Amino acid sequence: MSLHERINTDDLPQEAILCAVHLPEVSEIEFRESLEELAQLAKTLGLRVVGEIVQKRSSFDSAAYLGPGRIEDLKTMVGAASEQIVLLVDHEISPSQARNMEEATQAAGVLDRTAVILEIFHRHAHSRQAKLQVEMVRLAYMAPRMREVDHPEDRQRGYIGGRGAGESAIELDRRKIRDRLAELRKEIDDLSREKVTQRSRRQGFHRVAVCGYTNAGKSTLFHALTQSDVYIADKLFATLDTTVRVLQETGPKILISDTIGFIRNLPTQLVASFRSTLDETLESDLLLHVVDVSDPAWERQMNTTRQVLTEIGAGDIPQMIVLNKIDRLADKNVDLSSVQGIQDTLLISAYQPLDIDRVRQKIIDFFDSRLVETQMILPYAHQELRGQLFEHAHVLEESFLDEGVCFRFRAEPDWISRWQAQLSQYAGTNT
Repeated sequence: MSLHERINTDDLPQEAILCAVHLPEVSEIEFRESLEELAQLAKTLGLRVVGEIVQKRSSFDSAAYLGPGRIEDLKTMVGAASEQIVLLVDHEISPSQARNMEEATQAAGVLDRTAVILEIFHRHAHSRQAKLQVEMVRLAYMAPRMREVDHPEDRQRGYIGGRGAGESAIELDRRKIRDRLAELRKEIDDLSREKVTQRSRRQGFHRVAVCGYTNAGKSTLFHALTQSDVYIADKLFATLDTTVRVLQETGPKILISDTIGFIRNLPTQLVASFRSTLDETLESDLLLHVVDVSDPAWERQMNTTRQVLTEIGAGDIPQMIVLNKIDRLADKNVDLSSVQGIQDTLLISAYQPLDIDRVRQKIIDFFDSRLVETQMILPYAHQELRGQLFEHAHVLEESFLDEGVCFRFRAEPDWISRWQAQLSQYAGTNT
């Protein structure tokens, strides 16, 4: 079985060669950016890129992705290497294409772009839910890529838990995968219900989700805004698990969550599997869209994130664009002429406290602009509701009257309606 078809790729070689076909509809700039991104993915896996093979073609070679001439060049490069080589392909390819590339070049293995991203997700998943989600996607991805291998006892009588009558080794493996997938779906559904319960406890609070292209500095900004201890690394997809922290304690509470990063050609099955992270995004009142403005491709990365947000149903949620890493612009040839045309934009460095204060204040101002001022009398018999008021509203004034405490405050119109209904319900039960 080729490396492309294995479930476990923890024993990857240390060196890699990048392989890419430049299709006519892809510009030279986009092609090079995608290849550079693949190199960054390789680095995240701990691989050292020692070369690349590219080819302009109208379509992929149906047999081995690259044409015969470039396959020969690739074979020469692999043969000249001092260590084992894994080939990284900048597209998703079929199992037969991967197998033919591996056999023709004598490389230690072939991983397409999807397999590389899946492996990174596998290594970076830490929570129980993230691990289950990644395992489910990897199994679903690998199942159709399994092929028959010679086995001295390929067929045998059936027994409970073993091969059925006339069931081959590959059929047994596929059945085990189907059974495991069913187990994973059930366990993920159970965990998802727990997440729904957790989110229901946060109803009535303002919600902010930090999103953006992978490695844009989302976790660094999240840590700076909340002073929380979250994992930060200069790697792609360093964060897979959703983290929720409090941004503002007083008045209407603001909760902020760090979410998974996006990337071009992110496998759709991965997007679909990380529903808990996406639900945090979908249920947010504001998206803090972080962009690495020091990257020459920052506009395309921003548009990729916007496209994914639209695809998952979050395209209409208000966005605040945070152009991060301005401290790296001195030695970069980056065109910022189009920044002025983007609304609700902040140019910052996530390492500058004054910039972090600006971001925090802009978030607070966004929610304050939606508050309305009103006043209500809370009867002395229902002072247990006082805590809710201070948790969800900015109390401006309170005065003591004969019938109760009169509060003048600012809050969300929806919350005011719910609180009024609750007061009426309390009054009704005590009459």
